[in-house]
Amino acid sequence: MTDNVLGGNIRISDDVVATIAGMAALETPGIAGMSGGISEGLAKRLSGKNAQKGVTVEVGQLEAAIDLRVIVQFGIPIHTVCRQLQDNVRQAVENMTGLRVVEVNVKVEGVAFKDEEKEETPQRVN
Repeated sequence: MTDNVLGGNIRISDDVVATIAGMAALETPGIAGMSGGISEGLAKRLSGKNAQKGVTVEVGQLEAAIDLRVIVQFGIPIHTVCRQLQDNVRQAVENMTGLRVVEVNVKVEGVAFKDEEKEETPQRVN
């Protein structure tokens, strides 16, 4: 995004937009995680520290297009959670950057079952 009001330019990097989109995706109910892509037949679940993983963006001067690869929780209608995901990501990116999000494409690469989530959640030892 560029702005010449004060005689200078403002450019928001692709990485910043990808981080915002990834964090908004992870905060969406029904999204178990982001997918780093299919590697050797397995979707790899990624946490908030790697919010850019599973996110590809194209950022222009005024607009952005976002592609997300996600893992959804089992038992939740995929189409419903993906529509909510699109809305959440669009709002977060537009509100934080001022860019107009022209599309949010979602590819579901896996389904997480509750047993898997419990196994992957670190347990505290007191």
